[in-house]
Order: sequence, then C-alpha cells, then structure tokens
Amino acid sequence: MIARSARLLLCLILPLLAAGGQALAHQRSTDGPHTGLAIPEISHGEMIVMAEHRAAIIDLASRATDTDEPFRRVLNYAAIQYAYCFWGKMPGGVTDEASPFNECSHAYLAATKAVLLKLRDMPREADAAGAIVSEIDVAMTMRGLSLITCAFSGEAFNTADVIRPHWADIPTHPASMASLTGLAALCLLIVIACRRLLGAKAPDQI
Repeated sequence: MIARSARLLLCLILPLLAAGGQALAHQRSTDGPHTGLAIPEISHGEMIVMAEHRAAIIDLASRATDTDEPFRRVLNYAAIQYAYCFWGKMPGGVTDEASPFNECSHAYLAATKAVLLKLRDMPREADAAGAIVSEIDVAMTMRGLSLITCAFSGEAFNTADVIRPHWADIPTHPASMASLTGLAALCLLIVIACRRLLGAKAPDQI
C-alpha cells in the first residue's frame, strides 16, 4: 500500500515540478525576443517591505474598475509569478539571496510594485495607493532597507518571461529542502490516510 501511495504522491508532485521547468538556474520561459511588457527592477530592500504589503496591493488592484490591458497583464504576471514561487511560502524566498526562490520572488514583487505605481495614477484608487506607498517609504527609511541590494536587484523583468525557481539549487539550500521534504511527507500521510479510509469502507460496499 505504501508503494501505491508513493506512486500517487509522485503523480501529485511531478506536474508541479514539470510546471517549474527543467532544473536550470536563471531558466526563462523563452529565449526569443521579449514581446511582453517591461517591468522595472526592484531592489532587495524594496522587496522585503513590498512583500509585507503585497496582499493589500493585490486586493486594491482586484477591485479597481478603471483598468486597461497593460495593467491587467502586469497584474496577471504578478499572480503567475507568485504561484511559481509557491505563493511566497518558501523560507527565505524573499530575504535570502541564496534561496532558489529569490529570483522568482524578485519577479512577482517587481510586478506588484509596478501594479502599485499604476494604481497611484488611477483616479479612484489614487488615495489608497498613495497611502500604501507612504507606508512603504516610511518602513524602508526606518529599517534602513533602501540601500540593501543583492544579485538580482538590478534585474528587470518582462511579462513574456516567466521566472522559475532554481530547482537544481534546492538540495543545497537547507531551508527549501526541509520545507519541500516536509510537504512531501505530509502529502504522503494524507494519501495513506485516504487509502486506509477507502479500504475500511470497501467491505460495506460488497
């Protein structure tokens, strides 16, 4: 039964890994010319505070009514990158430059910043967006984060260019490895428990 459960677990995990692409550092969705929208870079210091305000920014953006296609494309890109980065749940994904999830965190937070700046130019959302911008500015100043940079701080992004986690680096990053191992173990326990419940009900169905 454990062997069968393990196979079921692989069926759940392998599509996720496939979605992440091959295990190549700095792998992009395309090597051809960018046909999407350019997204300016974000510094390491900015992204730490931006991550704390991401939910409020996305909530405001999702309620915006006077949007245009470029705005929606950048917002969609932010959502896609957020999912590729395991929804920001990987330890050190935002704060640790060595994390296999740091570059993709830069991507979704750079897109989030671009969304916020666009919201500030919208008549109905300008006040709320301006308040968030002020909170971010104050937080960065008080915590001295504006000058903190990392390897990806000068990297710009593009909506046609999805940034995937650096899968090959996960085994050498203890926090990411421990988190994914724990997730795999939890999934395996759930599969085993479900199969036991199904097995217990089988005699009643005969």
